[in-house]
Amino acid sequence: MNLAIIGATGNVGRKTIEVLEKSSIDIDNLYLVASAKSAGQKLKFKDKEIIVQELDKYDFSKAKITIFAAGSEIAKNWIPNASKKTIVIDNSKHFRMDRDVPLVVAEVNPEDLKRHKNIIANPNCSTIQLMLPLKPLHDKYKIKRVIVSTYQAVSGAGKASVDELFAQTKDYLEGKKIVSKNFTKQMAFNLIPHIDSFVEDGYTKEEWKMENETKKILDTKIGLSATCVRVPVKTSHSESVNIEFENEYDLNIVHKILENAPGCKVVDERKDGGYITPLEADGNYLTFISRIRKDNSNKNALNIWIVSDNLLKGAALNTVQIAECLLKKI
Repeated sequence: MNLAIIGATGNVGRKTIEVLEKSSIDIDNLYLVASAKSAGQKLKFKDKEIIVQELDKYDFSKAKITIFAAGSEIAKNWIPNASKKTIVIDNSKHFRMDRDVPLVVAEVNPEDLKRHKNIIANPNCSTIQLMLPLKPLHDKYKIKRVIVSTYQAVSGAGKASVDELFAQTKDYLEGKKIVSKNFTKQMAFNLIPHIDSFVEDGYTKEEWKMENETKKILDTKIGLSATCVRVPVKTSHSESVNIEFENEYDLNIVHKILENAPGCKVVDERKDGGYITPLEADGNYLTFISRIRKDNSNKNALNIWIVSDNLLKGAALNTVQIAECLLKKI
C-alpha cells in the first residue's frame, strides 16, 4: 500500500505523519510532497527519513491514496487531475459542498464513501467535533435545531497565526505596540468574533460552513445557527452547544448515549475542574463532552460543551480514519 501526503511540511501534514505512525495501515511507501521551497527537506516516519518531493514534479500514480493538506488553491488546481490516478482525501474546503463528493466523518457517515469518485472531502474542524455527539443523539431523539458558539484555537488559521499569537503575547507583556498581521484585531489577551470572510446576512464563511456541512453530513432538516470566535489558545477548539429535539428527552439516556458515542469521552463531574478544557484535549485523539445539562428555558433542549484537538480529529486523524475505512472496502 503506497500513500502520499501533499502539503507534508505544514501543520496538518506533519500531524498526519504522526497519526499514520500509530495507524493500522500497513504502508509500503509513503511519499511526502510540498512546494518547491520545502522540497528537499527530510521528515521522519517510523525511524526512516523521507525526502520531501516537489509538487510540480510528483507523479500521482505512485500512491493508492493521496491526502491533500495544502489549502483550497492547491486543491482546486491539482485534485481534478490527481484524482484520475489516485483516491484523494482533501482537507480543504474546496470540494466539501460538491454534490458528487462525499463529506465524511469516519464514525458518523462512513457509508457515504461507497459513492466516492476518487475525491473525498474532510469536513471543517469545528464541524467534525460537533458531529460526533450529534449523530447518536439525532438517531435517538431527532434533532430539530442547534445553536453553537465556537471558541477556536489559532492553530486553525495556520502556523503563522500561532507564531503571531506568541509574538503578540511577548510584546504585550513587554509594553510594546502590537500590530496585527494575520488577525483583524489584537489576538493576545483578546478574542475575535470573526473567522473567515463575511457572507450574506452578516454571517462568516466559518459559520456558513458549520450550518451547511451539518446538513450534508447529518440531515438537511436540521436548523443550525453558529457564532464562530477565535480565541488566544494554541490548540483545540471548544464549542458551547444548545440542542433542541423534536420532543422531550431523558437526561440519563442522553448521558448513556454520549458515553457510548464512538470517538468521544464524557467528563462531566459537577464540581470545580470536572470538565475538559483545550489544554487537556491537546494531543488527544478523543473528542470530550462536558457540562451536560437540561436547558431550563426549553423542555426539549439540552446544553453540552465539546472540546477536541483541531489538528487531530479536526484534520489529520479524520483523514487517516477515512483512509482506514477505504482500505477495508478496497
